[in-house]
Amino acid sequence: MDNDGQLQIYTAVAAQLKEAHSRVRALQVPEGVRMALTRKLLVITAAAKHDPAGAARRLERFTADLDEGRIPEEEG
Repeated sequence: MDNDGQLQIYTAVAAQLKEAHSRVRALQVPEGVRMALTRKLLVITAAAKHDPAGAARRLERFTADLDEGRIPEEEG
């Protein structure tokens, strides 16, 4: 992949991650659920450093789950 294409993917994933983090912060859920969602986003962020296209797919699934209200249960 050329440098411009790589940069565009990184830029898009970074913007989507920023939006996803904002959405998670705004959720009215128990702190344990928020932490679980944040951990998922951190894993996606780490993956983006090595596989931005794969991270973009994972982030799409994460966002779709949020859109559909599929969030993890609070662990106890």
